[in-house]
Amino acid sequence: MGDTPLPLRQRARRPTPDELEAIPWLKLLDGDLRERALATLEVGDAQPGERLCRIGRPANFWFGVVDGLLKMNNDDSTGQAVTFTGVPPGGWFGEGTLLKREVYRYNIQALRPSIVAGLPIDSFHALLDGSIAFNRFVLDQLNERLGQFIAARETDRIHDPDVRVARNLAALFHPTLYPGVGNWLRITQQELGYLVGLSRQRVNQALHRLGDAGLIRIEYGGLRVLDLQGLRRFGV
Repeated sequence: MGDTPLPLRQRARRPTPDELEAIPWLKLLDGDLRERALATLEVGDAQPGERLCRIGRPANFWFGVVDGLLKMNNDDSTGQAVTFTGVPPGGWFGEGTLLKREVYRYNIQALRPSIVAGLPIDSFHALLDGSIAFNRFVLDQLNERLGQFIAARETDRIHDPDVRVARNLAALFHPTLYPGVGNWLRITQQELGYLVGLSRQRVNQALHRLGDAGLIRIEYGGLRVLDLQGLRRFGV
């Protein structure tokens, strides 16, 4: 048997220049606040299935995806697991929990090898106290995510698998929440199935229908969105 890997926190390291470049809010800071962020930011290499956040654990870091794919879900110990959303590159999450200094009410798990950045809670609050631009970034995050979760609740009531795939896929290409994605996302049909709650085969059928409608293009290793607004309105 192999050695048990150390917890992600104990495997944390300093970010590389390229990894810092992938953090969208860092460019909003200057002076001492930027230096504090640079001094306290850490990154970790999460393995598939590894949990970054667990329900009931204190929120000590603000996390963001530099590369990879995460999923946010509920506690599956007493019933069927429900996936709330996927978190692709450029996405930061947990600011609401940090603002209230609460424990996590969801789990965050890596679907594939992922590079995840973390900013300690004290640094997060220091940036809020000292930077108007950072406040606006966090406010936009909260506002957009609220809209995303309302849309997700509506999607849960839709029984058409093609529409469910379209709506969930559109959510992964949200330009404000996930600026690191652009119009191309590295994702497998199996991973999309985990997020949507459908089999890989059914996801494949839905993707081909969306492709025939001119909304996406299936490419090697991922998907390219050709019409984001059309994807959001699909089935309406």
